[in-house]
Amino acid sequence: MVFSDKIKIYSIYSGVDMEIDATDIKILNILRKNSRVSASLISQRINMSLSAVSERIKKLETSGIIKQYTAILDSKKLGKDTTAFISVRLEHPKFNDHFTENVRNHPEIIECYYLTGDFDYLLKVITSSTEMLSEILNFIKSIKGVSLTKTVVVLSTVKNNFSCPPD
Repeated sequence: MVFSDKIKIYSIYSGVDMEIDATDIKILNILRKNSRVSASLISQRINMSLSAVSERIKKLETSGIIKQYTAILDSKKLGKDTTAFISVRLEHPKFNDHFTENVRNHPEIIECYYLTGDFDYLLKVITSSTEMLSEILNFIKSIKGVSLTKTVVVLSTVKNNFSCPPD
């Protein structure tokens, strides 16, 4: 039995199926480590022409596999050394839109996940102090429809990858 070395992906951005191969995965792994690496350097590392690498990167961007290029900031060096996860239960799904609008507009709530299980949402908060965390928690509890919260404070981060591996 022969297996293809390509991964078939459906792109919601272009609306078509596309395939990525081992070379695309190499490019993605290089960009995951440092998104500022030039196409020229990537071409040298994977032994491919600059134009071919540029074309592949453009394809990965257009398909939505590469969503954005960004800087990763050190929250502790910015004076924000308190990280917490807050589980939130809503009274009823009719409150979802109002809740998510409030969460999207709060700068210190940096991630929000809609869940299955005992809670409806999981929020990641990074802030300057436990006092500020208390204010954020009171803000969350004041949002219409919030019936229960559970907060855990992070003591240290063991692993924090910012994107999934492509393979």
